[in-house]
Amino acid sequence: MPNVINALLDKAQLLCEERGARFTQTRRKVLQLMLAHASSISAYDLLDNLKETDSSAKPPTVYRALDFLLEQHFIHRVESQNAFIACNDFADSHQLQLFICEKCNEVQELHSPQIQQSLNEQARLNDFQINTQTVEVRGLCHHCRED
Repeated sequence: MPNVINALLDKAQLLCEERGARFTQTRRKVLQLMLAHASSISAYDLLDNLKETDSSAKPPTVYRALDFLLEQHFIHRVESQNAFIACNDFADSHQLQLFICEKCNEVQELHSPQIQQSLNEQARLNDFQINTQTVEVRGLCHHCRED
């Protein structure tokens, strides 16, 4: 798994260079922590993890890094949990759907063209312009249903 994380961090670095954005050590570390975390994570949990290597880290440090990572489409906000997840395809912005397990809080990122097409059609029919869209679906994951 560390090789996958390093490859994604290198990809993020390259994308930032192409976009003229600064991928600072703090931003890289926050993304690395998120990639290593299997599920969604709150800003304060990220802060606690960051403090293990940077004792001077404060909430604004994490929030600024999260804002940057959101702008670059490297992470997504899980509104219903007030948390964040690393994106599994951060080459560009995209619409997504999230499956959220109510028992273990695991979050799966999906990209369904059919759901997106349906939402776009409904927006067109209702003369509505979609700026951002995230569909959050709550239920039980495969592992929690087996318990």
